[in-house]
Amino acid sequence: MVLGKYSFGLGDRFGRQGKALLSAVEKAKQQGVDITPVWNKSHREHTIIGTEPVDVRKEADNAVAALKWQEPYFVDADHINLSTVDAFINSSDFFTLDVAEFIGKRADRADVDSFVQRHNRFIGSLEIEGIDEPLQITQDQAAAAASKYLLAIKHASKVYRHIEAAKGATNFVIEVSMDETVQPQTPVELLFILAAIADEGIPAQTIAPRFTGRFNKGVDYVGDVTKFEKEFRQDIVVIKFAVKELGLPENLKLSVHSGSDKFSLYKPINRVLKKFNAGLHIKTSGTTWLEELASLAEAGGDGLAIAKAIYAQAFSRIDELCGPYATVIDIDIEQLPNPEQVDSWNGKAFVAALHHDQSCKDYNPNFRQLLHIAYKIAAEMGARFLKAVEKFEDVIAHNVTENIYERHINPLIMRT
Repeated sequence: MVLGKYSFGLGDRFGRQGKALLSAVEKAKQQGVDITPVWNKSHREHTIIGTEPVDVRKEADNAVAALKWQEPYFVDADHINLSTVDAFINSSDFFTLDVAEFIGKRADRADVDSFVQRHNRFIGSLEIEGIDEPLQITQDQAAAAASKYLLAIKHASKVYRHIEAAKGATNFVIEVSMDETVQPQTPVELLFILAAIADEGIPAQTIAPRFTGRFNKGVDYVGDVTKFEKEFRQDIVVIKFAVKELGLPENLKLSVHSGSDKFSLYKPINRVLKKFNAGLHIKTSGTTWLEELASLAEAGGDGLAIAKAIYAQAFSRIDELCGPYATVIDIDIEQLPNPEQVDSWNGKAFVAALHHDQSCKDYNPNFRQLLHIAYKIAAEMGARFLKAVEKFEDVIAHNVTENIYERHINPLIMRT
């Protein structure tokens, strides 16, 4: 299985917007841009909501059948490891191998020495087309990178072999993820990570590094955009170099996780992709759930009552909800409206605070982040929430499609 040049991870917490999400990809195709849809849902999300991996497969297959989609599509077992992969093997054909917990655990010294010797041609002054100055790589840097990342890649290899034994080598796509770590990877580190992936024979088609700055859930990037663009460009060209030098899959491309709503980065990303004719995989999980919630609030009546109830519960359970997402949210509690205040709002006020429009004086990124991680409360509502989503399906579907197409696909890939 081969992943297309551009691919979008389409997160859908409650599995009701498959057709709306695919419609956004279809709109791009009608404009001459091919994007591979990848439905993704993590073990954590399944556990919180009470769904199973097969539910994502059903959603994807049903959407494809309804829209008569003829192009490739995938179902991603998102952020899995050896302890969680088995539940996804039958229903998934895309596996995001999360190795973050093994990064920094020191590899055996003999393994490090052997790795450095095997790749000593990269030591010295290394010129890579697209990077202004040659990379000055010392033996100590190579050894440090190997010590830090070898165990992580060996874990990825174990998970890959486990999937391969069950599904066959050509029946799935592999992504290696190391974005949920504290420090970003340097170009030198990325080169040696890719060397380790090649050594292990992992046919990775995407890799998700950690970038400088904050990629908080559902809100814009926090950091130096110019520095990000430089890192993104360097990672793109290091991957191109590694594909030629290490025999990695020709379509290996960069992946950006927590890509929802990183509006300030989309123009720089687009610029780099066009300059180097490079592909991209981006995950937009979570945004769909917020479109559902905003649409319910806008509808008024019980829809607005549901939205207010979810916020009130989220406010009182903030520590519980924030725990699993501590590394990807920054919520200033002092800037959150109290539930009594929110209870007095009409639908327009609720949507203004929630909708990611930075030109709106009432937009509140703290409010948005808290509701982003409050889908657990909607899941606990059960039929009440799902019936409301079904009742306002037409409005929600329109908003979901427009959000992905106009605010994500268009600026990231289509605009020049």
